[in-house]
Amino acid sequence: MQRIFLLTLCLIATLNAQKRHVLKATPETVIVGYYDATSKPVLRIQPNDVVEIETLGIGSPESWISGGVPADKIEPARTAIAAKMPIRGHILTGPIYIEGAEPGDTLELQILKVKPTYPWAYNAMGRNGALADQFPEPKRRAIPMDLKRNLALFAPGVEIPLAPFFGSMGVAPPPVMGRVSSSPPGIYAGNLDNKELVAGTKLFIPIHVPGALFQTGDGHAGQGDGELDQTALETSLTGEFRFILHKGKKLAWPRGETPTHYIAMGLDPELNVATKLAVQEAVDFMSAEKGLSRADAYMLASCAVDLHITQLVDGTKGVHAMIPKKIFVPVKK
Repeated sequence: MQRIFLLTLCLIATLNAQKRHVLKATPETVIVGYYDATSKPVLRIQPNDVVEIETLGIGSPESWISGGVPADKIEPARTAIAAKMPIRGHILTGPIYIEGAEPGDTLELQILKVKPTYPWAYNAMGRNGALADQFPEPKRRAIPMDLKRNLALFAPGVEIPLAPFFGSMGVAPPPVMGRVSSSPPGIYAGNLDNKELVAGTKLFIPIHVPGALFQTGDGHAGQGDGELDQTALETSLTGEFRFILHKGKKLAWPRGETPTHYIAMGLDPELNVATKLAVQEAVDFMSAEKGLSRADAYMLASCAVDLHITQLVDGTKGVHAMIPKKIFVPVKK
């Protein structure tokens, strides 16, 4: 009884220690198109703090207007940012500095809420799309969304249920990498485009610089695995995140967790290499965290783990391995 009482007191103390922050997307709080270890933080927080982050979808005001959004419906924040800097690439809100974070630690990002904040989505064919040779002429279109019904109205008779998530969530890369484009993902996470990372899930990212320097953006109202024409239902999202710091826990690659699955990830310009890395990460996870021999973990992966193509179109290919939690049951003694 005393133990339960002490645990309750510890929980109350932890909750009281948490602070809540709000970070809006403004010309002073966004970076367009890159991750960089030398970027200056726009917010400093303590581990376990919760931050509500406003983000804007990709694209300049002109690109949204050319896709079909009325000029008077363009978000004021997008117009303000475009007036201060060219919008070429993802609009990323941040960086956020997590006090005490150091290289060799792991950031656990708890994705608490994800909410579309704009009744339009955007899709555009890119030159890296899976069928770019068949669709050489660029085409973009704005897609209205019914946020009350939680649907994207793609075409008469075609409605897509919304499943919003942030395509890009990442920390600064190792300083030796310099400034990196926000298009390809990497060991710092970034543009993973993993549609499994919705509200209620977690992303684990290896930290490479003091403070981690977290940024997020590239909001999607929904996406198919692969993101085949190079964009999804691009839109503006507001998310609520809790930042947990794991000292001394070193990861080679980002990992994820949903209520039903653990997610191992592989990233490489070659799809076969990305696939092998995802399998390797799944085996390493099940061996280290579930106590299996490496041989048994490899065999279990073949029996029960599903591989998905995360995305094909950002230079670095992504594959993720979905490891079902239900296969791990208590051992009878």
